[in-house]
Amino acid sequence: MPPIANELVTSFLLVYAGLFPIVNPIGGAPIFLGLTRHCSDEERNALALYVTINSFFLLLGSLLGGSYVLDFFGISLPIVRIAGGLVVSATGWNLLQAGNQDDARSDHKPVPPTDAFYPLTMPITVGPGSIAVAITLGSQRPRIAHLTYIALLGGAAIAGLVAIAATIYLCYRFAEGTVGALGEKGTNVVVRLSAFILLCIGIEIIWNGYSALAYVAS
Repeated sequence: MPPIANELVTSFLLVYAGLFPIVNPIGGAPIFLGLTRHCSDEERNALALYVTINSFFLLLGSLLGGSYVLDFFGISLPIVRIAGGLVVSATGWNLLQAGNQDDARSDHKPVPPTDAFYPLTMPITVGPGSIAVAITLGSQRPRIAHLTYIALLGGAAIAGLVAIAATIYLCYRFAEGTVGALGEKGTNVVVRLSAFILLCIGIEIIWNGYSALAYVAS
């Protein structure tokens, strides 16, 4: 394999492999299903598409300009982790405390596609950990001045984001069929367990941000 081709593959895999375990669309599917339990199939499918598009552009913005934005406002990555961890924890707690009486409501309001950004896109799908990784990957720009080389590496990185977005869509689009195979009680158990895990993830993100701040302060 030519050296340039090897670097392009490495750039693609670095983005996809670096973001996939943090974005974790497979683990997010039950949470997505739990938050859209009152939606019709058409509404849920539309939300899955909107969340996918929002996630792609959020990660793309973090990859290309996230470091500049943080520098402009004087915000450090540990602060982003703490603030995002608080939001993730609150979302997980609210989902964990959602009573079964919500399932029996007949006067529910459909979730419009305009609500796809919060909390479905951020922080459920693309949380502070994913944003921090995307910013870190974007800050590792090549120092070489060859524009064609930089464009090729950038295209490979964007292709990695497209692959992540496609994975998110497939997991969310077919979340009902996959989780629905467990039955109503099984689905409720999976949603509650996922909510508890989300709460733990939020606390872990807060702790990592605090630990980074404490290390810098010392």
